[in-house]
Amino acid sequence: MDFLTAAIVRLIRLCTHHAWAVVAVAVVVTVASAAYSVRHFAMNTDINTLISSHLPWRQREISFEKLFPQFDVIAVVVEAPTPELTDRATALLVERLSQRGDLFRSVSVPGGGEFFARNGLLFQPEDALKQLLDRLTAADSLIQVLAGDPSLRGLTQALSFGLMGTQSGRITLDDMAKPMTAAAETVEHVLAGESASFSWRTLVAGQPPGIEEVRHIVVARPKLDYGALEPGAVASDAIRQAAKELDPALRARVRLTGPVPMADEEFATIKENALLNGIGTVLVVLFILWRALGSGRTIVAVFASLVVGLAATAAVGMMLVGALNLISVYFAVLFVGLGVDFGIQFSVRYRAERHDNPDLQGALIETGRRIAAPLTLAACATAAGFLSFLPTDYKGVSELGLIAGFGMLIAFATSVTLLPALLALLQPPGEPEALGYPVLAPIDRFMDRHRMAILVGTLGVIVLASPLLFWVGFDFNPLNLRSPKVESVATFLDLRNDPAGNVNAAEVLAPSLDEAHRIADKLRGLPVVARVITLSSFIPQQQDQKLPLIQKAAQAVGPSLNPDETDPAPADDENVAALTTAAQSLDKAAAAAKAGGPGATAARRLAGDLSALAKAQPAKRTAAEQAFVVPLKTALDGLRALLSAQRVSLETLPPDLRRDWMTPDGRTRVELTPKGDPNDTDALRSFADAVLAVQPDTVLGPISILESGKTIVHAFFVAGGCALISITILLWIALRRFGDVLLTLIPLLLAGVVTLELCVVFGLPLNFANIIALPLLLGVGVAFKIYYIMAWREGQTNLLQSVLTRAVMFSAATTATAFGSLWLSSHPGTSSMGKLLALSLACTLAAAALFQPILMGKPRSEAESGK
Repeated sequence: MDFLTAAIVRLIRLCTHHAWAVVAVAVVVTVASAAYSVRHFAMNTDINTLISSHLPWRQREISFEKLFPQFDVIAVVVEAPTPELTDRATALLVERLSQRGDLFRSVSVPGGGEFFARNGLLFQPEDALKQLLDRLTAADSLIQVLAGDPSLRGLTQALSFGLMGTQSGRITLDDMAKPMTAAAETVEHVLAGESASFSWRTLVAGQPPGIEEVRHIVVARPKLDYGALEPGAVASDAIRQAAKELDPALRARVRLTGPVPMADEEFATIKENALLNGIGTVLVVLFILWRALGSGRTIVAVFASLVVGLAATAAVGMMLVGALNLISVYFAVLFVGLGVDFGIQFSVRYRAERHDNPDLQGALIETGRRIAAPLTLAACATAAGFLSFLPTDYKGVSELGLIAGFGMLIAFATSVTLLPALLALLQPPGEPEALGYPVLAPIDRFMDRHRMAILVGTLGVIVLASPLLFWVGFDFNPLNLRSPKVESVATFLDLRNDPAGNVNAAEVLAPSLDEAHRIADKLRGLPVVARVITLSSFIPQQQDQKLPLIQKAAQAVGPSLNPDETDPAPADDENVAALTTAAQSLDKAAAAAKAGGPGATAARRLAGDLSALAKAQPAKRTAAEQAFVVPLKTALDGLRALLSAQRVSLETLPPDLRRDWMTPDGRTRVELTPKGDPNDTDALRSFADAVLAVQPDTVLGPISILESGKTIVHAFFVAGGCALISITILLWIALRRFGDVLLTLIPLLLAGVVTLELCVVFGLPLNFANIIALPLLLGVGVAFKIYYIMAWREGQTNLLQSVLTRAVMFSAATTATAFGSLWLSSHPGTSSMGKLLALSLACTLAAAALFQPILMGKPRSEAESGK
């Protein structure tokens, strides 16, 4: 280490003698680095690139997505009060988006479109189909009236036919209670000036609509720009604009979810308040530097060195990786939090030396001599901790490690070149008082007197708490790292129990349709599988029984449904007369029902509403016609399509549907969805394990989540092992004593154990984001341990009250500030990263400042002399 110390001292002497030249070079480097970073800045927000594409499971995913590239999608959820309004809003939205070929590769409605509009009845169970068609046939006369005169006048005439049925005894007034009540509610909304719509489909079905009837999902495949910070933002904005332009009378609610908007909104959440947090972090760091360094000139020197180092690191990072990813973008936070440590260590030591030596140049040279070995070793060890990510398959973190590793070396370089040059130029005043914490002297003496008791007690507590390590959890579900407040995640959570949403669906690629059937039959036998779909699932069963029923109904109601001509639209006075007549007929029917009952009550209510509507302004009757007639026309068009069903076979399936499920060479998708809560990590893991056990080539959905978790956990074991080995080698080269290496590593490892134990105590599970803190603990923590072991080897005592502890405490404070800015993020993943980084920092600081001095005992020279 003597050679290293001499080299650092010579370098500092050179920089201080040519301080203006060093500053000029620093300015040129900063400007050039900033210009390069701005010119070459790129951001890859494709989360699929965060894990190496060379892994077997990733290769299967990539191959599958090349054959079926419809999974980078925007799921547009359209909801309206009635099925008719939902259908209309969906159709209009699809029509508008389909015209934007510049933004979308395709726009479709799973389970929708012309094919399902025509053949929907074939997918009904046979018994339910018979009941539906019987009700339809019985309503032939009503259909004739409504189709021939789709107006308020026609509606009142249809009501009169119903009332005539009660007189003939074919139906009772009570049988009409529900439709009359529904009609009355609609009219009352109109009279109150509220939005209203009458559902004819619900009337025919005889029950409230299911969620799948009032909620449709439009699948849009956008053209993504992965060079943009939010690749799908333009397409998403176009969808939202199209939704705004829909007729307000449709009362449609449109929300976006799916992989593309979730990724975009995740980045938007990450950058939310980023500027404010960044400014706050800088201000707090400046305050800490002021408390640590005392002199404004010294603060300027340290802060300028930090800025130069950050600019150079950004430029080197862009050169090394080309484009930042969603993880490597945090290099700046880590650089500020960790890189400033070297400047603080140098400056605090300089202040101590300046107290003993009023000569600025002499103090700087002595600072270099005292700080050279520990600072160099700490920088190399910290860089090794970051660079240990390189051999892992977690590409997102390996790139972060690469940038941050070089950043630590750059921070060290500026601390021994630019920083002393700036101090020489700025000439901060001398130190009138000794540094350190003399107030901690009693604690130093207490720790020295009770060394063995504290040592045994601390180790005992850690060992007794070790069973907690069995409860350390890893949250494999990436959804838990996203903010539930953003639209895409909230919508995803809303859809998780909707089978039509296909949330967390997994996929199998079969070589043929026959093989797909075999795989599907095997997977259906698994208790964790809720549903399995193949291309054949779109071929209705029992068509020989269902088609004759539909054709018979079409023959019965076809002439009524398709009149040769329709009546001309009535004038407003005709509508008034029709409404008045209908109200009178309802009153008579209610009076005739002497026993009363729900039918009579509903008839009186509707009669009063129709009378009020007849007396209202014409605009109210126009609104009522919108509420009743617009959905009527939609329902009649839908009924015409349904009664034209034809036999469905593999050959007659729509080409786009076939292409979504089968490639031209016959390879076929098999889609399966899990039972239980799609946001339940244990349920997803059980599903993935069970499916992979019988079908190892399954991809996507919970399979990707499970395999990603395994890959990342393995990556961090590899990174931790590499960091530990490399740091041990560095310590051995520098310290040359195996015992001293252990004195450095044991507190470091104990800090890691305590961190994991406290994770269990505080309910903080490991996840894809915060697990980065564990290997960083080795690199960051070893720096503090190195400072103490080197001071101890030099014979320093009372370390807690020393200048070293002052430097370490303020260095830890700046690091905690940077990590705290992550903790305050509204993004759950980023926040959890900040929490675990702060927790690990607290543990490693306690291990360095409190436990390591106790473990080391008296300096070797004193111990050997028996003092």
